[in-house]
Amino acid sequence: MQKTIQITSYQNPKIKHIIKLRDDKRQRQRDGLMLVEGWDEVNLAFASGHQPQALLTAPELASRQIENARTEIITVNRAVFEKISYRENPDGWLGIFPIPKFSLEDLTLGDSPLLIIAESIEKPGNLGAILRTADAAGVDALLVCDPRVDLYNPNVVRASRGALFTVPSVETSNESALAFLRKRRIKIAAATPQAAAEYTRQDLRGPLAVAVGTEDKGLTNFWLQQSDFKVRIPMTGKVNSLNVSIATALIVYEAARQRM
Repeated sequence: MQKTIQITSYQNPKIKHIIKLRDDKRQRQRDGLMLVEGWDEVNLAFASGHQPQALLTAPELASRQIENARTEIITVNRAVFEKISYRENPDGWLGIFPIPKFSLEDLTLGDSPLLIIAESIEKPGNLGAILRTADAAGVDALLVCDPRVDLYNPNVVRASRGALFTVPSVETSNESALAFLRKRRIKIAAATPQAAAEYTRQDLRGPLAVAVGTEDKGLTNFWLQQSDFKVRIPMTGKVNSLNVSIATALIVYEAARQRM
């Protein structure tokens, strides 16, 4: 393990590069790198077999140490770390990780897999929360279709609490996802308020992909027309939509309950 001298200037090229990785999707794509901030999140990445290109730490903020990091550690002062941080209360740890290279063909699925299709989700917090649900409920994979938010956006990583590293996740097109599911005979359940059947009254035990869309418009006609069946969540209030991450959690946990 190599430790560099402390960086104390915002103008340092490494610091400028980190800020670009934080703010610019195209920079992340060009470099194949992403930022993971937080002691818990970095350690979860380690536990999932990922190693960073570099680790940054601010000793003034870091109350816990990271063990077994096989990479250089760059120390910075508090002011520099707070400049590059994307969290309100940083804990003094940030990793620069290679972006996981997952394709549809890389997915290993069992006999009765459970997947989530997240179509055109636009808010990083929602996509991150869906990843946390997927991890907690034992979902086999997340297919991020026609994405409007970068899966490797630092705010997605933050909202997922590191679940991005535990749930196989693939950014893909609607058409490619559908071909993948049809080839493997995985049924598609489309979540929509217009469905006749409530989600608790459907059989969700077989090979299944739960499709959810944006809060304002829901799923596009592509998934509504290609789905094998549709489900809705009953609502008795005056608001006509649920947060997409909450809706996903309800349906996915019902599927998990039925499989127990």
